[in-house]
Amino acid sequence: MSLRILLLRFGIAAAGGALLAFAATTPAAGVEQEDPRTSKQIVDGKVVARSGLILRSAPTRGGSVIRVARHGEIVKIYCRTEGQSVDGNRQWYLLVDGTWAWGSARYIAPFKAPRWCDA
Repeated sequence: MSLRILLLRFGIAAAGGALLAFAATTPAAGVEQEDPRTSKQIVDGKVVARSGLILRSAPTRGGSVIRVARHGEIVKIYCRTEGQSVDGNRQWYLLVDGTWAWGSARYIAPFKAPRWCDA
């Protein structure tokens, strides 16, 4: 097989893969995307950690620090999931107020129960 045909086949395969990846990440026509900041599924919660709450990139104590929420701050909870236990509480909340960050449910008092992330 000549080098030209081999390169042609490789180019077609690469273009097909790029098209498939684009199609997988693009919503179908007429499908509306939910804006998490205005969703009716958002639940407010109050930070109850006296010294503030470290918000992280993952629902574990080892996640990178995104920011610190101060005591009494009202945060927007998108959903909840199971993660690393913090003082016996394994639930973590995904917050959407400016950044996507995880906060331990142990130190956030939600005004009503947030939905599960995988629901």
